[in-house]
Amino acid sequence: MLRMLLRVRAVDALMLVFVLFLISLSIAYKDRLPDAGALVSVYFALLAGQALVASVKGKGGFFRLLYDLIYPVIYVVVIFDSLGNLVHYVNPRDIDPLLIRLDYKLFGGYPTVMFEALVTPLLTEVFQIAYTTYYFIPVVFGVVLKLRGREEEFQRSLFLLVLCFFLSYLGYIFMPALGPRYTISHLHSTELTGLFLATPIERLLNSLEGIKRDAFPSGHTAVALLVLVLSLRYERVLFWIFLLPVAALILSTVYCRYHYAVDIFAGMGLTIITVFIGDRCYDCWQKRQSADSRGRKENI
Repeated sequence: MLRMLLRVRAVDALMLVFVLFLISLSIAYKDRLPDAGALVSVYFALLAGQALVASVKGKGGFFRLLYDLIYPVIYVVVIFDSLGNLVHYVNPRDIDPLLIRLDYKLFGGYPTVMFEALVTPLLTEVFQIAYTTYYFIPVVFGVVLKLRGREEEFQRSLFLLVLCFFLSYLGYIFMPALGPRYTISHLHSTELTGLFLATPIERLLNSLEGIKRDAFPSGHTAVALLVLVLSLRYERVLFWIFLLPVAALILSTVYCRYHYAVDIFAGMGLTIITVFIGDRCYDCWQKRQSADSRGRKENI
């Protein structure tokens, strides 16, 4: 099994293992899930799609782009969307009360409520737009690496980013939390109203994401900071371009009431864990893959 896995990219193996984990979880808790069969079918469809995309990557052009960039994005998005039908049924005990207490102890109040002193339509507009940059920054970073022909850097970055997404998903499964916009909405006295785009963006995100237990850790913080770290490594110009949007993005998670402040700290910790573990796992995979390739050549 390991020898077969070693013939694919590290990120392909990571995606395969994570989906197999979700399939096992869905089967183990099938009696609790509203539609375990549909969920398992989605995961097997992802695996089938992964195999199909890998089989046509050699044709180059669009097919290589599909393999390298488009399908991993689809993978991450589909898995995230599936968590709404999985997390609460596997682990029905939300940890919001704990996070609310931690926020209060750390700040002497509730950060989302404290932010109300700063609320203006313009600031709401800016922060809501900043929040959405999370969906584009990793893709832009990957595209730039691709266009510059930095293949090794792209593959390592892709592995680290997908790992960061998956680790955040594990956080949602084992430490589910709704977030302050739901749990302490009764404490908010000021409505977040923007100028032009804030309300449509909020409604669009709510319709696309639904109600998920995806507050802890803050994946927005973890992924955005990881892109900053990788940009500092490989594309310094992008680091300076991304720095202000990422800072605004992180602040927006609390201002817009999507996250508790402690979620942000957890997201920062997740970035550190991802880099520390991910780099070592990637290097180990590459070494094992090289050794396996040499072994197969010697046996020919």
